[in-house]
Amino acid sequence: MSTRVRILAGLVVIAMVAIGGWLWATSGRESTDDAQVDAHVTPVASRIGGTALRVAVVENQEVEAGAVLVEIDRRDFELELERRRAELADAEAAAIAARAGVPITSTTATGQVSSARGGVETADGNIREAEQSIDAAKARLATTQARLREAQSAANRTARDVERFKPLLAKDEIPQQQFDAAVSAAENASAALDSSRAQVTEAELAVRVAESRLAQARVARQTAASELTTAQTAPSQIAASKARADAADARVRQAQAMVGQAELNLEHTTVKASAKGVVSKKSVEPGQIVQPGQPLMALIPLDRVWVTANFKETQLEHMRVGQRVTIEVDAYGGREFPGRVESLAPATGARFSLLPPDNATGNYVKVVQRVPVRISLDGGQERDYPLRPGMSVVPTVYTSE
Repeated sequence: MSTRVRILAGLVVIAMVAIGGWLWATSGRESTDDAQVDAHVTPVASRIGGTALRVAVVENQEVEAGAVLVEIDRRDFELELERRRAELADAEAAAIAARAGVPITSTTATGQVSSARGGVETADGNIREAEQSIDAAKARLATTQARLREAQSAANRTARDVERFKPLLAKDEIPQQQFDAAVSAAENASAALDSSRAQVTEAELAVRVAESRLAQARVARQTAASELTTAQTAPSQIAASKARADAADARVRQAQAMVGQAELNLEHTTVKASAKGVVSKKSVEPGQIVQPGQPLMALIPLDRVWVTANFKETQLEHMRVGQRVTIEVDAYGGREFPGRVESLAPATGARFSLLPPDNATGNYVKVVQRVPVRISLDGGQERDYPLRPGMSVVPTVYTSE
C-alpha cells in the first residue's frame, strides 16, 4: 500500500472519529442562538391630570418598591376633597332629617285616620238625629195643621152663628145674652185659629231647622269622609317618607363614594414605584402638564428576568419542563448561567404575529417553525454579571437528563 493511500485512510479514520465524537458530545441536548433575556417592562402612568411639581428619579436609576417617582400639584385635589366632604355633611344632615320625619309622618297619619273615622261616626250620628228631628217636626206640623183645620172650622161656625143671631137680636127673637155668648165664642174660635196658625208656622220653621241641620250633618259627613279618604293614604305617606329617607341615605353613600374618590385622587398625586426595579424611558419633567393614563416612564424589575429561546419545532421532541439548561451570555464572553425549562409556548411565534401566515392561499413553501420556550434562571441575578432584557444568549437544554 502506498504512502498516499495510508494517509488518506488515516484522514478518513480521524474524520470518522471526530464526527462520532461530535455526535456523542452533542447527543441529548438542544441549543439555539435565537434567544434573548426577557423581563417585565412596567409602564408607569399617571391616573390623574395635573402639573408635575417634582420628578424624584433620573434615567436608569434603581428604585425600591414604594419609592416616590413623580409628585403632581395637590392643591386642586385638596379643594375638591373639601368640597366633597361638605357635600357629604349636607347629605348626612338631610338624611337625619328624613329619617326623623318617618316616625312623625307615621304618628300623624295614624292620628288623622282615627280622627277622620271619629268624624265620620259623629257625622253619621248627627244625620240620624237630624232625620229623627225632621220626622218629629213633621209629625208636630201635621198635628198643628190638623188643629188649624179644626180651629178654622170652629171659627167659621161661630162666625156664622154671630151672623145668624144678628137679625134675630134685632127682632128681639133671642136674648142679648145668647148673642153675647155667640160673639164670645166667635172671638174665642178666632183666637184659637190664630194660635193654631202660629203653631203651624212654628212647626214649619222647626221642620226647616231640622232639614237645615240634616243638610249640615250631611255636609259634615262628606267632609269627614273626604278627610278619611285622605287619611287612609297614610300607608302611602309613610312609604313615601321612608322612600325619601332611603333616597337620602343613598345620597349619603354617593357622597361618601365621591369623598373616597377625591381622597384617592389626592393620593394619586404622588406616583410611586409598584416594585423594585430600574427606571427607563423617562419622559416627564418638572412643570409639565400630564394627562390621565399618560406614560411617564418605564420600570423594569431586574431581579425577575428569564430567557426566551425560540427553538425549532424539530428540537422539541424530547424537551420537557424542568430540564436543566446552561445559558451562555454573549455580553460576558460566553459565561454560563444555570437554568431550567419553565414552560413551552402553546403556539409558534408566527401565530402570535400581527399578520399570521395563511397557508391556504398562494404557493405553499414549508418553513420550519419556532416555538418560544421560557427558561428560568437558577439563583436569579448575579451582582457582578447583571442580565438586561434584550441581551443575546445561547441556551443549551439537556434533554437526556
